[in-house]
Amino acid sequence: MTGIANAGGERGWSGWRAIGWGAAISLLVLPAVAMRFTDEVNWTAADFVFAGLLFGGVGLGIEFLVRQSANLSYRVGAVLALLAAFLNVWVNGAAGMIGSEDNPYNLLFIGVIALSAIGAAAARLRPAGMSRAMLAAGAAHLAIAAGGALSDVRGAVLSMIIGSVWLGSAWLFGRAGKVEAA
Repeated sequence: MTGIANAGGERGWSGWRAIGWGAAISLLVLPAVAMRFTDEVNWTAADFVFAGLLFGGVGLGIEFLVRQSANLSYRVGAVLALLAAFLNVWVNGAAGMIGSEDNPYNLLFIGVIALSAIGAAAARLRPAGMSRAMLAAGAAHLAIAAGGALSDVRGAVLSMIIGSVWLGSAWLFGRAGKVEAA
């Protein structure tokens, strides 16, 4: 594993890390503030715990994956993969990707996250294998979205946009793999 140092050469907090964790905390505080001013936002303690675990998990995932390579394409590909997984969980939990959040069809999108994780583990986080894993996740996501278009066209279009994030990640990992091979 390649250690990542900041501009001064030591490991520690960079501006990007501070921005990332600050954004996660801000997103968690935002609903609490909104609840003070409107009845339209009504989060329970469980909602805050779930969001905190989700934001924290994504943040820790980013922390871990960006340390796997100094290659910018790899790093951005990792961030996009985690963003796609996050959006899958968040959209499905909030409103449902296809239909409502209670539609069992949406569980297929959670399978896409499992596919990407299994593929990443099989690739041992190497860029060429990560590219293939994210390509498979993107293809699966798009196929599931296309299948859901019969019952919810708007949800399918949103889902296809999220599916394209997986494909963007695959492309970036592929670029990182070409640099590694050269």
